[in-house]
Amino acid sequence: MFLLINIFGIFVFLAITVLVSKNRKAIRWSSIIKCLVLNLFIAWFMLSFPIGKQIVMWIAQGFTWLVNQAYEGIGFALPSMVHVPQMDFFISALMPILLVVPLFDILTYIGFLPFVIKWLGKALSYLTGQPKFESFFAIEMMFLGNTEALAVSRFQIVKMKAVRNVTLAMMSMSCITASIVGAYIKMMPGNYILSAIPLNILNAIIITNILNPVTVPPEEDVVYSLGESDGKSAKEPFFSFLGDSILGAGKLILIIAANVIAFVALAATIDHMLQLIHPIISLENIFGVCMFPFASLLGFDPAQAFQMAQFMGMKLVTNEFVVMGLVTNHITTYPVHFAGVLTVFLTSFANFSTLGMIIGCLKGILNKEQNDMISKNVLRMFYSGIFVSLMSAAIAGLFLW
Repeated sequence: MFLLINIFGIFVFLAITVLVSKNRKAIRWSSIIKCLVLNLFIAWFMLSFPIGKQIVMWIAQGFTWLVNQAYEGIGFALPSMVHVPQMDFFISALMPILLVVPLFDILTYIGFLPFVIKWLGKALSYLTGQPKFESFFAIEMMFLGNTEALAVSRFQIVKMKAVRNVTLAMMSMSCITASIVGAYIKMMPGNYILSAIPLNILNAIIITNILNPVTVPPEEDVVYSLGESDGKSAKEPFFSFLGDSILGAGKLILIIAANVIAFVALAATIDHMLQLIHPIISLENIFGVCMFPFASLLGFDPAQAFQMAQFMGMKLVTNEFVVMGLVTNHITTYPVHFAGVLTVFLTSFANFSTLGMIIGCLKGILNKEQNDMISKNVLRMFYSGIFVSLMSAAIAGLFLW
C-alpha cells in the first residue's frame, strides 16, 4: 500500500506544479516524459541494479578515500583532533573541503571538468530535448555549485532573455556541488547521497520547465565555452589560482560553520520562547504540521510521515547540515525507506539562505530589468527547490523498501 502511495505522490507533485505553472499550454510534455523516464531508470540502476549499486559504492569509497587523504593534512596541523574516537563536525565534515574544493578547481583549470561538463550537457540535451544551455547549466551546477556555475557562465547569461534566466534561477535552488559530497558522506549514507545528485539534475529540469516553460529558437540555442569572457583568454598563473582556490575553500568552511552555529542557536532560542506559550509548541512540530501532507505522499505511516516532515521543514528553514548533524548518529537505525528518502531529500541546497545567495549573485550579473523579473518569481524559485527535492525523494523511494 505504501508503495502505491509513493507512486501516487509523484503524480500529485507534478499536478501541483502544473497548477502553479506560468503557462500550462506551453509545457512540452514529450520532454518532461523523457526526463521522468530517464530519472526512473537512473534511480533503478543506482539503487536496485547490482552493477549500478556497485558503481555507486565505488564512487562513495573514492570520496571516503579522498576525505581520508585530507585528514593527513589536517592531522599535521591539528594532530590532537584527528583519528580520535569522536571527531568534531568541524574537523570530520568541513575541514576536508580544504582539499576537495582545490582539487575540483584544478580539474577545471586544466580543462578536464569543462570537457566533461560540455559533453554530458550535450548528451542530456539530446536525450531530453531540452535547450542546450539549460542542459549544460544543470551539469555545470553538479560539478561547480549553483553560484559558481552562474558566475562562470555570466557572459552567456547576460545575453539570454530574462525569461530563460528565471529558469536558471529556479534550477539553482536544487543542486549541490561535487566538492561538498565528501562532507555529506561523512554524515549520511554515501550511496543515497550520490544517487540524489543526478536525480536532482533531471528533476530540476522537469519542475522548472513546468513552472516556467520557454521556447528557445534554434539561433538562440547555443552554448559558449565554459568561462568564456569578453575576448580575454589569458589564464591566471597556476599557483596564484591555487592560492585563491584554497582561500575560497577556507571561506566556504567558515560560512557553513557560521550558518550551522547560528541556525542551531536561533532554533534553540525560538523553541524556548515558543515553549513559554505551551510546552507542545516547537519549531519541529510547526514544521511537521506544514510539511506533513507532502511527507505522507512519500510512502510512510502517519508517525513516520510526521517525523520526516519535521526534518524536511527544518532543512528548508535552516540548511541540510543542521538536519544531517541531528540524524547522523541514528541514520543506520532507521528503516531503509525512511533513511533513503530522508537522505535524498536533504541532498540539495534548497533553503531560504540559498534563495538570498542566488538573488545576490544574479544582481551582480544581470541588469535591473532582468533582476526585477527574477525578483517577481522568488516564490516559484523556492517552490522549485522544495518540489525538486520531493520528486527526487519520491523517485528514490520507489526502489528502497
